Amino acid sequence: MTLFDKMFRCPAIEQIFSDRESIQALLNFEAALARAEAKVGIIPEPDARVIAVACRAEQFDVDALATQATVAGNIAIPLIKKLTELVAATNKDPARFVHWGSTSQDAMDTAVVLQLRRALEVMDQDLVRMAATLAELTEKYRATPVVARTWMQQALPTTFGFIVAGWLDAVLRHRSRLAELRAHNLALQFGGAVGTLAALSGRGPQVAKALAEELQLALPAIPWHTHRDRLAEIASALGLCAGTLGKIARDISLHCQTEIAELAEPTAEGRGGSSTLPHKHNPVTCAAVLATATRMPGLVSTLLAAMVQDQQRALGAWQAEWETLPEIVSLAGGSLHHLANMLPGLQVDATRMRENLDSTRGLIFAEAVTMALGVRLGKMPAHMLVEGACKKALAEKRHLKEVLLHEPGLHGYLTPADLESLFEVRNYLGSADDFIRAVLAQANRAVVTS
Repeated sequence: MTLFDKMFRCPAIEQIFSDRESIQALLNFEAALARAEAKVGIIPEPDARVIAVACRAEQFDVDALATQATVAGNIAIPLIKKLTELVAATNKDPARFVHWGSTSQDAMDTAVVLQLRRALEVMDQDLVRMAATLAELTEKYRATPVVARTWMQQALPTTFGFIVAGWLDAVLRHRSRLAELRAHNLALQFGGAVGTLAALSGRGPQVAKALAEELQLALPAIPWHTHRDRLAEIASALGLCAGTLGKIARDISLHCQTEIAELAEPTAEGRGGSSTLPHKHNPVTCAAVLATATRMPGLVSTLLAAMVQDQQRALGAWQAEWETLPEIVSLAGGSLHHLANMLPGLQVDATRMRENLDSTRGLIFAEAVTMALGVRLGKMPAHMLVEGACKKALAEKRHLKEVLLHEPGLHGYLTPADLESLFEVRNYLGSADDFIRAVLAQANRAVVTS
């Protein structure tokens, strides 16, 4: 079913993992293998050129290959058979060297690695866009006061820039994490039937080196048919990324609630409407991102479970990866793409943020008063005194500052001027701006080193 693909997926990544591109990735391996073997003198160079010319996906019937794969056990077997026929139709001699010394898993694993490389490049571009947007929002709203909430309740003042800086910091970590994976986990798979490359009569390592160079992939110390940690680590990192995107979407959607109304997704014709409620403006991007974050742990757990593979070639566990890993990449990439597209149009209502800060009639500054009083009375006596004043303010629907001004227990400890200062937002933001400055500096360094 493709009905919801546009909602949850990224078009560029969908193209990379399309049937046609998946076939082409397999053929890219076969063409590179022929060139590598010619390079080290195992097959004639003219034969390698003939094989490479035939490695074009448009010459293959994808539906026929899919049907044949159900009997053969994987897609590479019928593809190699068809490739051999195409080469033989041009020249029978080169046909005998198609897929020489390799095995179907070599082709399939390396093809997936080639696709992953392209997909992770697309995701990096979206991470760069998202980081740039978040850095702009952090700077713009670094001094804009907003309620910080814990356990879904108002806690203390913070700034919206500080909240966004937290999102930005996490996004920067994911970019670094994926860069590390691209550098070290995109490795060639080439081992032949059981990983020893026995069919190449001792020249396997030479061919592997030449093949890795052809494909511009890392050359592992040993083939990794049943050691799946590289792919599982990529899947896990994408699961982490989807989780962070889900956290950002959860925060935004909570701020979008009618009773809070501090944020809103962009408005556009037909965007976020209801089939029955004309007044609604639903956070539709957040919904899609949260749906992906909900689905991702189960998909990643499949890759982790599939790491336990049998001996030198797996039965079942390897096959469990075939659809799951592309799904993980596709959903994570889609979530990232859609959130990166939405954030530049995020609507921020600073006035409403201030109104919500004032809605508890000063209760949000209770800790500030407690800490100032605690220096003189001790923490617990101060806490009990202010707690009693908070209860009185709630019961009588009065401002906490007014209640405290008439609290005998404060006389001699806090003056009216002290209280006035304690109920000023900018005086109780702690080190928020220091943290913002550190994150923005980190973001600037990431831009310089890109």
